[in-house]
Amino acid sequence: MTGSPKSGIIAIVGRPNAGKSTLLNRILGQKVSIVSNKPQTTRNRIVGILNDPRGQIAFLDTPGIHKPLHKLNVRMMDHVRSSLSEADVIALIVDASEPFGNGDEYVVEMLRAAKNVKRFAILNKIDKLKKHKLLPVMQHYGSLGLFDEIVPISAANGDAVPDLVNLFFANLAEGPATYPTEDYTTQPERFFAAEIVREKVLTHTADELPYTTAVSVDRFEENEGEDIIRIWATIYVERDSQKAIVIGKRGEMVKRIGTEARLELEAILGTRVFLDLHIGVHERWREDERFLGELEWPLA
Repeated sequence: MTGSPKSGIIAIVGRPNAGKSTLLNRILGQKVSIVSNKPQTTRNRIVGILNDPRGQIAFLDTPGIHKPLHKLNVRMMDHVRSSLSEADVIALIVDASEPFGNGDEYVVEMLRAAKNVKRFAILNKIDKLKKHKLLPVMQHYGSLGLFDEIVPISAANGDAVPDLVNLFFANLAEGPATYPTEDYTTQPERFFAAEIVREKVLTHTADELPYTTAVSVDRFEENEGEDIIRIWATIYVERDSQKAIVIGKRGEMVKRIGTEARLELEAILGTRVFLDLHIGVHERWREDERFLGELEWPLA
């Protein structure tokens, strides 16, 4: 390696389902952000840390940009704006397989307001796009006069992702690492446990539920000398009818959610996990500031 180590912050932003969390997990080689095909899967800002011989990059994985309708969504967009203000590079992740529309224009205008920062347009999902259709997409984003780099990639299969990481390092300044070099995220295990449970809820429940479910970890016990973590969590929905969906016939759905979440947590945490799930109803949790504050981990 030549030169001193580099360090910087890269904000990963974009519309819902553009592939932001998939890209972060791909870059880090491990899971720090939950992934689903449902919009608004990411609600908090997730910090993923890449430690490399060239230096350290802190990635800020942000909620999908949209016009907020609830206090929950307002908080989500606050996370986006704070990340934009901190970043050395803004990486706009675009679903290149979808036509440019009003939602994309909304995102572009938000990025125009960010000053003194480099902007990359990362054209994702090129594996879903025929080659002759990619060039017009690149030309369109080039014509906006906003982006320093335009990079086609596939986060799903890793195409051109190493080149993208090289480009990130090339655009960062020399400096000391911001976070301990043994860390790969700032999210505590308690927060991650809630996210893994929520991911399984998103995977197995109907389309009406993603916006109306939340997961709260009520107790998280890790005792010295024991090779087991005990977690008690509540899955919140807004109506009794949704509670019935999450529970399933004879409790089969919540059992499936719990089993899959437990097995994944055991694989990630490297220890046995006891996971006890309950279902609660909170009709207006998306408008309850106190409840939303309890769900969120302070931003790092």
